[in-house]
Amino acid sequence: MTWSILARDPATGEIGVAVASRFLAAGALCPLVEGGVGAAATQALVNPFLAPDSLARLRGGEDPAPALAALVAADAGAAVRQVHLLSADGRIAQHTGGGCVEWAGHVAGPDVSVAGNMLAGPGVVEATRDAFLAAAGLPLAERLLGAMEAGEAAGGDRRGRQSAAIRVASADPYPDLDLRVDDHSDPLAELRRLHAVWRGYLRHFRRFLPGRDHPGVFDRAVINAAIAAATAEEA
Repeated sequence: MTWSILARDPATGEIGVAVASRFLAAGALCPLVEGGVGAAATQALVNPFLAPDSLARLRGGEDPAPALAALVAADAGAAVRQVHLLSADGRIAQHTGGGCVEWAGHVAGPDVSVAGNMLAGPGVVEATRDAFLAAAGLPLAERLLGAMEAGEAAGGDRRGRQSAAIRVASADPYPDLDLRVDDHSDPLAELRRLHAVWRGYLRHFRRFLPGRDHPGVFDRAVINAAIAAATAEEA
């Protein structure tokens, strides 16, 4: 019940995840991303521990494939789970249990992993991957949104549409971009609308927040002036 994409931009260091589903608030359980570590998505009959535990193992220095294999082997419900993992340096691990509802499967490409279940067919994950690869040069969030829209056009979740989410991170544990649509007749269209709103303000605000290597900027006058200048330049 869902398909998702994990991807990275080696030029910027960004790593991201996007998901869409005929399931309420898929963004609450499926996608996870951590700057400098990786991205993961857990779906099908969800085990909410698989994504955070996968990233914890990456943070501890493990390779994605054995890390994910160990987690799957320890999961009594592995046959009905789907999970994939992308490290910050581009290594990929994927699992689609044999008990996942058809169509279910996964594909990969350079710096991108796509997985889904209860889909219209394999063309959904293939179109998602191919659209991402064809959009090289665009910002990572734009590539993720376009890829998911291509998967939707190829049939998407065969039960219909309800929710979608996107997360992108760079240097810090918390995301630079974190948007969710929990219940909507056209969740990907609404997600793109929210992304446009984010670009107009929060994208600029984000760079003033604290990071591991700096305390952030907390002078409101400086923040407001910089945001005003950035938005005026883009107008």
